[in-house]
Amino acid sequence: MKAATVKEIKTELNYLSQDELIELVLRLSKFKKENKELLTYRLFEESDEEAYINAIKKEVSELFTTINTTKFFYIKKSVRKILRIVKTYIRYSKKKETEVELLLFFCSELLNMRPSIKRNSTLQNLYNRQIVSIEKILLTLHEDLQYDYSVEIQRLKN
Repeated sequence: MKAATVKEIKTELNYLSQDELIELVLRLSKFKKENKELLTYRLFEESDEEAYINAIKKEVSELFTTINTTKFFYIKKSVRKILRIVKTYIRYSKKKETEVELLLFFCSELLNMRPSIKRNSTLQNLYNRQIVSIEKILLTLHEDLQYDYSVEIQRLKN
């Protein structure tokens, strides 16, 4: 079965009644965890972005404390998983400020981790890529926010 384009789906959704839309959304939420998470964000957390960010930061902190630090192989695997989770939460929000804040927090947690990421080139490269990504996003933000976040980036770079 070939999936319809977003435009085709949007057009068809215009023809559905409110009850049919509710049924469709509930059915979608049963299929994938990501669908349910996105609906949760849009319905309950979108109005309070600060609380959403703080909840994610708390989760990321807990994930960093559970990393098996015996070998860099396990550290790399866990850090990539945490980054994937952070990127998923960023996709739900679609706000650049949220993206910058979460990536900065991820990078600061990565820097504070023991053993140091400076002893492993893969982790160091992952860190550097995230810093470059943050800097690119900063260019699209308001000047005041750019300054505030650039100060934070400089702190992370030193």
